[in-house]
Amino acid sequence: MTGSQTEGNKGSLIFAGDPTLTDEEIDALAALANRMADRAGAAALKHFRTARLTTENKAGEAGFDPVTAGDREAEAAMRELLSEERPDDGVFGEEHGQVTGTSGLTWVLDPIDGTRAFITGLPSWGVLIALDDGAKGKLGVIDQPFTKERFIGVVGKGAAFFRDGSGEHPVTTRTCDSLSEATLLTTDPYLFNQTELAAFEDIRTLAKLTRFGLDCYGYAMVAMGHADLVVETDLAAYDIAAPAALVQAAGGIATDWQGRDCRWGGRALVAGDPRVHAEALEILSRVPK
Repeated sequence: MTGSQTEGNKGSLIFAGDPTLTDEEIDALAALANRMADRAGAAALKHFRTARLTTENKAGEAGFDPVTAGDREAEAAMRELLSEERPDDGVFGEEHGQVTGTSGLTWVLDPIDGTRAFITGLPSWGVLIALDDGAKGKLGVIDQPFTKERFIGVVGKGAAFFRDGSGEHPVTTRTCDSLSEATLLTTDPYLFNQTELAAFEDIRTLAKLTRFGLDCYGYAMVAMGHADLVVETDLAAYDIAAPAALVQAAGGIATDWQGRDCRWGGRALVAGDPRVHAEALEILSRVPK
C-alpha cells in the first residue's frame, strides 16, 4: 500500500463478472483509492467550517437528513476519476446513485460520512471508499482530510495508517478477552429503536467504557487498536462497506446482529477481537430481525 494526501439509497448492489485480482492489481486499485480520497477530501474541505456552508434536508418533513455541496462535490470528484481510469467498474454512492459496471468490481462511496458532524464543525466525519467484488469487500478507506489522517485496509493483506505525509504505519486490532475490558462505541444511541436500545444497554452495562458521536472515526479506532467494538443500526451499504473491510483487514470481525455479512447495511457489530464479538453477538442476536 502507498498512501497519498496531496490532492441514494439503501438498496442492494448489482454486480457482473467474477474478477480474480493479482497482488499487483490490488496494489494499483489501492493507489487509485488513495487518489480518490485526495480529491474527495480537497472538495469537502472547501466547505468545512466556512461561513458559506449551506445545508439541505433530503428527508423533507419525514425528519432531518442533511446534505451539503461538500457531499455532492466530493462524490463527483471521485466519480470523475473513476470514469477516467476505471470506466468499466460499477459505482454506488450516497449522493449520485448507482451505475452498474461490467468488470465485476463496484466502488461503494460515502463522500462525507457524518454530515451532521461536518455541518457542526466537528472532525469526526470522513470520506469512505470501499471496493467490492460481489462476494466480499476487497479494500476499505476511511479518510479524515481535516486532521490529515487516512486508514486503508486490503482484506487479506493488512491495514495501514498515514498522517500528513508521515509514511505508512501498519495497524492491527488489539486483543480483548471480554466485554468487561472493552471500549464500546456508537454514533448516537437515539438511532436505536426501543428493542435495539435495550440490547445495546445490556452491552454498555458490561463494557468498561462507552463513547458516543464518532461516526466512521470509531471504526478507524477499532482498526488502530484503540477501541474494541462498534454497534450500529439502520446503516446503508455506503456507511459500512469501507469500515467493515478496513477492520477485517486489520484483523477484526464485522457482521450484522445475527452474525451474517453486514456490508450491505442494516445493523452492524464490528469488533477487534472475536471473543468480544462473540459475547456481544450473543446479546444482540436476541433482537428480532
